[in-house]
Amino acid sequence: MTTLTEPGHLETVQVHFDDLDALGVVHNARYVLLLERALSAFWTERGWTFDPGAADFGDSFFVVREFSITYHAPITRPGTAAVRMWVEHLGSSSVVYGFAITSADGAVLHANGRRVQVKVDPATLRPSPITGRAREIVSQLLRSVA
Repeated sequence: MTTLTEPGHLETVQVHFDDLDALGVVHNARYVLLLERALSAFWTERGWTFDPGAADFGDSFFVVREFSITYHAPITRPGTAAVRMWVEHLGSSSVVYGFAITSADGAVLHANGRRVQVKVDPATLRPSPITGRAREIVSQLLRSVA
């Protein structure tokens, strides 16, 4: 269970009717999309662009290396959900995000997990260092270990 006051960043996302499957619950693959919507909003709010023509596009070229998720309670209708995300580890070229998807009020934990991303050079598709502004933004999500 997560609460709305825990460390990290909280983003509200929309659950659309077409996110539901034939059984009337959010399809398991759509939870990945909910996290993606939250991460995209987080970066966009900080002025980031995903435009390949932008000068700093190379700084935002990350690929997913690993994704794991545990499902706890299904989302059963369209509306809003909350995605809490944080960074568990920031390496030289990789980021390990933790996340929890809850009801909008934080009372129900729907799913949680982790996502590992690697920054790659757009030309070579080889890992490259996370530097400058990208590192600064990612660092905002670092979860301190007490």
